[in-house]
Amino acid sequence: MESNMSKKILILANNSIGLYKFRVDLIKKLIIDNNEVVLSTLDNGFIDDFQKIGCKVHLTDVDRRGINPITDLKLYKKYVNLIDEEKPDLVITYTIKSNIYGGMVCRRKKVPYAINITGLGTAFQKDNLLKKLVIKLYKIALKKAKVVFFENQGNKEIFVKEKIIDDNKCKVLNGAGVNLDYYSVQEYPKNNEVTRFLFIGRVMKEKGIDELFAVMRRLYSENYNCVLDVVGISEEDYHDEIDKGIKEGWLCFHGYQEDVRPFIREANCFVLPSWHEGMANTNLENASSGRPVITSNIFGCKESVIDGVSGLLCEPKNVDSLYSAMVKFLNTDNDDRIKMGLEGRKHMEEFFQKKKLLLKLVIVCLMINLEVII
Repeated sequence: MESNMSKKILILANNSIGLYKFRVDLIKKLIIDNNEVVLSTLDNGFIDDFQKIGCKVHLTDVDRRGINPITDLKLYKKYVNLIDEEKPDLVITYTIKSNIYGGMVCRRKKVPYAINITGLGTAFQKDNLLKKLVIKLYKIALKKAKVVFFENQGNKEIFVKEKIIDDNKCKVLNGAGVNLDYYSVQEYPKNNEVTRFLFIGRVMKEKGIDELFAVMRRLYSENYNCVLDVVGISEEDYHDEIDKGIKEGWLCFHGYQEDVRPFIREANCFVLPSWHEGMANTNLENASSGRPVITSNIFGCKESVIDGVSGLLCEPKNVDSLYSAMVKFLNTDNDDRIKMGLEGRKHMEEFFQKKKLLLKLVIVCLMINLEVII
């Protein structure tokens, strides 16, 4: 974008950690191209970092998982006031609450906006009243969107099938991509006595934690020499299960860590048996670092793995399938494990390089800005 085309861009998101970790390169690029970038997000870290690169930040409380209509109405009004105050030329939204209520306000105010579907969330997992409500809200919110970005083909197909958005407004990217320099290839662990499996993410049922814990307990009881490192916050009440796993000897719990690379370095294999994802960034980060990945055979996970070459796929919500995949890895010799990790790195270089995906996204934003000018 040239300087005479600079615009004020407002970005709506539900938390500052995810926004910084996965979108900061896009934000920096928009600023370098002489755009003014304003952020609206919950403060759970990195606010000072955003301000240092030139962003104006509005702290906004977003109840990510709640369905309280009064709380959501407050968020809607917050976005109304924010757009009235900032008068942006373009609004970019991330995550369900920001997508829906931000999209509704932009439609009402006739402000150009781009929506990012970073995952379908719990609401789409069951055919119930909540799903119908969310679909209805999305139809209202996305009706006038300039473009809707998806992180995997499966999510896009669901939105088109449900007639939430027309196919010609959809663009599929391979998630936010992965920074190949930051997640560089790590030397594979030389200790062959103990296999260290690694999980990074929110400790919750929908990430497949129940299945993963059940398999680890089974492997340990069968005298497989392996441990599980868990890095992340416990969003649901797993404290007793975590304490039990630690006492039994197969679990090491590390809580939230700002830099996960030291844990990837010590790991033999990354495991994410998630039920649903937009695009699992942790799969990409581990594959980029040269680690084999075991993950679910679902959209948002399977794209990051060449089954049997760079990792292994298992069926979601299926303890036996996950067990088979992890046993297969345990019976794989060290040289083949190293080869799997390096194949994963090649796959990241070809399809998930952040710089390539960033260029695509900036080009679309440029096209929207051109339309604004016209």
